[in-house]
Amino acid sequence: MRCGLIGKKLGHSYSPQIHALLADYSYELFELDEQQLADFFAAADFDGVNVTIPYKQTVMPYCAHIDAAAEKIGCVNTVVNRGGVLTGYNTDYYGFRTLLHSLCDIRGGKALILGGGASSKTVRAVIEDEGGTAVVISRSGGPGCNYADIACHYADTRLIVNTTPVGMYPNTLESPLDLSGFTQLSAVADIIYNPARTQLLLDAERLGIPCANGLLMLAAQAEAAAKLFTDSDTTAASAAEIRDIIAKEQQNIVLIGMPGCGKSSIGNAIADRLGRRFVDSDAEVLRMFGRTPEAIINEDGEAAFRACETAALQELCKQSQLVIATGGGAVTQPANADILRQNGIIVWLQRELGELARDGRPLSAGDGALERLYAERQPLYAALADIRISNDAAPDAVAERLLQQL
Repeated sequence: MRCGLIGKKLGHSYSPQIHALLADYSYELFELDEQQLADFFAAADFDGVNVTIPYKQTVMPYCAHIDAAAEKIGCVNTVVNRGGVLTGYNTDYYGFRTLLHSLCDIRGGKALILGGGASSKTVRAVIEDEGGTAVVISRSGGPGCNYADIACHYADTRLIVNTTPVGMYPNTLESPLDLSGFTQLSAVADIIYNPARTQLLLDAERLGIPCANGLLMLAAQAEAAAKLFTDSDTTAASAAEIRDIIAKEQQNIVLIGMPGCGKSSIGNAIADRLGRRFVDSDAEVLRMFGRTPEAIINEDGEAAFRACETAALQELCKQSQLVIATGGGAVTQPANADILRQNGIIVWLQRELGELARDGRPLSAGDGALERLYAERQPLYAALADIRISNDAAPDAVAERLLQQL
């Protein structure tokens, strides 16, 4: 069987990995301009394809039949070829319904849907079918349906769903709206899945609001599509299993801790075991700005270095599948917390102060300097860390212990 995904830009798609876990068929990425769609569907050299931005409505005229649910919603994200007859489906419906059920019961409640595109139509259909009221918010919406009037929804909104690309890689840490004014919000969903935590989700976490990205939706719609492709009621893995596998594969491992605690040696050992790339934020500062951290601190002061470090971390941490060693003081900058967390699991590497290396570390020099730094930073490390591990053995042994925890 020949299956795949069509869209305009597909460089960061997880779909091939997901479908490899679902069933035994080839799955290709077809990057197409709109003028290429007619020839692609006329040739119909596929058994089934998924459809993504911006063609979920554009492909409908190429289908001989449209499933009733897809017709009602007004967009298609799956096309199945049965003997040359193309039928369009909307498996995004099942994907979002799975995500919604994992977060909240919307019956009798109001949901704000951010964005008015094809995905918004699917989300609205699910919410209304589940007994909720949906309000679509867009830049061009009328009274009560645009961002300028968002305050009129503060008191009674139970769910917010972002269907816009705001916050998507590579333009991470942007948010479509401020959550702080909502008083009855019980869940936030963002159909973006790269990065793992958009700014909207990071803000929700900070407010203690249950939230989820779009990876479960992506896996669930793929599961439904695979059943259509293979004409089977089962797949090799469930959507929840696939979500967990892909999330683990994609997340960065971010090492924090005092200067000289062994982040580079442990990080290299972890990267070797996982077949990942190891990067050091200090080396990224040198690459981006042409000077070492020590030189920047000595010549321009610590504040100048911290600004360079934050810029370097933002470039690194929005990527995926990296092992990242941060500078010891990265945690002192409040903006870095979201930068580190957007796509990573954060590991605090601990070591006895007397064993910390001090060479080439100007902020650690001088009597009592290291102790003062640790007193300042220890609560920051503790607040940010997902995992704590002691560097009290050879790098390979510590790396192995950490991977067991992960």
